[in-house]
Amino acid sequence: MWIQRDISTVVRKAFAQFPVLVLTGPRQAGKTSLVRHLFPKAGYVTFDIPREAEYARLDFDAFLRSHPDPLIIDEVQYVPEVLRYLKIVVDRDKRPGRFVLTGSQNFSVMSGVTESLAGRCALLALPTLSLAELERMDTPGDADQLCWRGGYPELWQRPDLDRDLWIGSYLATYLERDVRNILNVGNLRDFDRFLRAAAARAGQLLSLSEMARDVGITANTVKSWLSILEASQQVFLLEPYHASAGKRLVKTPKLYFCDPGLLVYLLGFPGWSAVKENAAWGAVWENLVVGEARKHFLNKGKRPPCWFWREVQGGEVDLLVEVGPRQFLAMECKTAAQVDAGALRGTSSLVKAFGPEAVKQGAVVCRTEGAYPLAEKGKFAAIPLGGADGLHAFLSRNL
Repeated sequence: MWIQRDISTVVRKAFAQFPVLVLTGPRQAGKTSLVRHLFPKAGYVTFDIPREAEYARLDFDAFLRSHPDPLIIDEVQYVPEVLRYLKIVVDRDKRPGRFVLTGSQNFSVMSGVTESLAGRCALLALPTLSLAELERMDTPGDADQLCWRGGYPELWQRPDLDRDLWIGSYLATYLERDVRNILNVGNLRDFDRFLRAAAARAGQLLSLSEMARDVGITANTVKSWLSILEASQQVFLLEPYHASAGKRLVKTPKLYFCDPGLLVYLLGFPGWSAVKENAAWGAVWENLVVGEARKHFLNKGKRPPCWFWREVQGGEVDLLVEVGPRQFLAMECKTAAQVDAGALRGTSSLVKAFGPEAVKQGAVVCRTEGAYPLAEKGKFAAIPLGGADGLHAFLSRNL
């Protein structure tokens, strides 16, 4: 069963305009399946096969003669030096649509792209499945299912797969292949404990010293290991918004997991009902909402213009989407099915700090079945996460 991916339009556009298209994303997000589906006439080779990786490393000209373009090169992070060779090849012939590169370790790919392919390639990031994509399936998925099962395509293409077994195996493979390849982690048990400590802090301000103390490692090690999670696109950091009022603002980022299913698995819940009954439910919901907003922009080929806002005194807005200089879409995340204007207290603090024009539109993303207004003139509303009047529609209308 093929699942239509929202990023497909921008991938085709980039392929038609640039000699090289680089598609990054977490393992099992569907990068290979997507590019092979979109470009069926292109050749394919993966550097996951040591023989092919060594061939390209030792004699790239001969490698290209045996693999003429258009060519998809999968898992390019295993031979990052080919990016230098590609620069020479592309400079000789700048025709668009020559090479598609995929990689699941963002920093090794990005460093090579920055050094060798700047101005010669389009760079896109494929997230795991969004709720909007699941809702278009023949058997649509909902927010609860996405939160529990996660957005990895194989788990939806094969409903018979055991969720716990699949994600557990994914984690084991990720730890062995990516973590040990990126950094010499002496004790994978420590790293596994670190992953679970990170999950317990999803949606919270990041404190390296607290995580170091809980896991039993140094703060510098926490910082290094977090960079691994970011590079392999397992987590992302949401930065606080800064402006002239910055002296009163918290300047520490918040930690989120790129896929909600991985987060819930790491938190160790035995079933979905246990998630909603736990004190962590609010953080899980916030992670889901902020992650969906991030996916909305990644699937359009854009850098997510997302922030949060928090005063030392306590005023806070969970998510700001910047639409202009000091102008935002302001969103709060609530697990209730019905909310009232009291849920907008953080937004009121933002307006007080930056003026009424700072908020173009405001929304409380909650578990309501349909959108309804929270203030006159339609500037503030309660909206569901999915559906025709949900978060993705809200973002599309106001950007």
